[in-house]
Amino acid sequence: MELKYIRNFCIIAHIDHGKTTLSDRLLALTGTISERQMEEQLLDSMELERERGITIKSHPVTMMYKARNGEVYELNLIDTPGHVDFTYEVSRSLSACEGAILIVDAAQGVEAQTVANYHLAVKKNLEIIPVINKIDLPHANIEMAKKQIEDILALPSEDAILASAKEGIGIEDILEAIIERVPPPTPTMAPSLQALGYDSYFDPYKGVVTHVRVYNGILKPGMNVKLLRTGRTVEIKEVGSFNPKPYIRKELHTGETGYFTANIKSPLDVKMGDTLTDPRNPSDEVPGFQEILPMVFSGIYPVNSGDFEHLKVNLAKLQLNDPAFVYQVESSAALGFGFRCGFLGLLHMEIVQERLRREYEMAIIATYPSVVYRVKITSGEVIEVDNPVLMPEPNYIQWIEEPMVQAFILCPNEYIGDMLALVQEKRGIITNTETLDSKRVMLSSRMPLNEILIDFHDRIKSTTRGYGSMDYEHDGYQRSSMVKLDIMVNNEPVDAFSCIVHRDKADGRGRALAAKLKEVIPNQQFTIPVQAAVGGKVVARETVRAYRKDVTAKCYGGDITRKRKLLERQKEGKKRMKAFGSVNIPQEAFIEVLKA
Repeated sequence: MELKYIRNFCIIAHIDHGKTTLSDRLLALTGTISERQMEEQLLDSMELERERGITIKSHPVTMMYKARNGEVYELNLIDTPGHVDFTYEVSRSLSACEGAILIVDAAQGVEAQTVANYHLAVKKNLEIIPVINKIDLPHANIEMAKKQIEDILALPSEDAILASAKEGIGIEDILEAIIERVPPPTPTMAPSLQALGYDSYFDPYKGVVTHVRVYNGILKPGMNVKLLRTGRTVEIKEVGSFNPKPYIRKELHTGETGYFTANIKSPLDVKMGDTLTDPRNPSDEVPGFQEILPMVFSGIYPVNSGDFEHLKVNLAKLQLNDPAFVYQVESSAALGFGFRCGFLGLLHMEIVQERLRREYEMAIIATYPSVVYRVKITSGEVIEVDNPVLMPEPNYIQWIEEPMVQAFILCPNEYIGDMLALVQEKRGIITNTETLDSKRVMLSSRMPLNEILIDFHDRIKSTTRGYGSMDYEHDGYQRSSMVKLDIMVNNEPVDAFSCIVHRDKADGRGRALAAKLKEVIPNQQFTIPVQAAVGGKVVARETVRAYRKDVTAKCYGGDITRKRKLLERQKEGKKRMKAFGSVNIPQEAFIEVLKA
């Protein structure tokens, strides 16, 4: 198709503002999907996405639309996730587009992730079409949404299209706006083929299937192409597009998006954001693609140690589909061989673990999440520590720096006091307070990443009754008084329960872990001390009581010394048993404690 009839665009918004419902309506109106095939959340094909009502993966689809001017256009849509943990997915999708539909909920207005995604799109120089969605809701406030679009996003409100994806209002206006406002793709004038691989997945029959956007030249079966980052030359076996299921095409031309398969069998042979070009006359790399570094680390171990190789293969397949996730092999005295995995955030970590359990049927244990600390040791060297086990002894440490984030919290006015208390509890400081409208404020704060890992987002939601939202960006490092908290069972340290915490919170955390372990460690023939220690100083202790056998039951009559002699003998035996006995902590205990 001629370039002037092609439009590449994506849909961006805060979580739950109606991206997927709008894409369903676009598919129905353009006739890409028949009424018989139509279903809710059509592009969210993953079971997890439907269950949670969120988009996890971006989904490309090619639609043919006959416009009001009588011409037929090829519209390539990419539906993107809204949650902050999947920003990498959004930034890769934006690399393949010329325009973006920015959805704002008429009832909730501009939210934290709306602003973040808007800035990502501006950075890529995309044409932005604001859409005010859910105008059919009884409490929709269109004037407020328009004012926020002007004040917060600095976009003219008269350009905003009023729509309701659920009721099908304004959908045709959106399609016409895409044709009028989004520029057609322009060739890069590179000397040969130039295409960007922006996503991929593993198919057991075809091998690696890579989503591609062609910037220059033609991609067709039988061609040899070079992958610039890996340096490999492969032969293209098949090309096609999605509607939303993959369908085969003869070739993909400049400006079009689709997929290709080649003789690539291993997921490790493909890098996301790689450029395809002609091996004899190579073009330059397509710019605008960035590597994103993981911020949260957790160990993933197979429950059955024999599944280690199986887990390794499945992690490689999952990484192909989700390049923001990284892993490397590690071993633990308590859990055996496993992997140290890096994620963009806590929801990202939860989703990856759930996908391993469901899609790949792996029984896994995940250790307590941690972040990367910078530690300067007495030799003058600065090392990065993402695992408590690797933390040097306290007498070798000069200082420790922890990663900080700039957090933006949007909440109704009446909850400001609660939010300030929560930020202070999490060792944060408020840097700015901005009134968005008569009902909401935005609090900017700087706080340690370690503190928002576990329950911060949940606490915001529960405190503000679901009206609060949060977004964060990384903001360098800061020196802090961090310590390693060791948990010892029967005077033996257990690696899996170690964690790095702030000195002020070490006692409380130690007491909580010791109390939980006391509940889950089964009783033995001897008493077991469970201790939490910081640098050799015990800060909390619980005792798992021993089984008591009544050795005096058969001792009738006579002097009390007879009974005492039996009890003394039992005491000696328990003492000897304690010296030689070892405590086997069951797998369930690890899972319970890590849940806590």
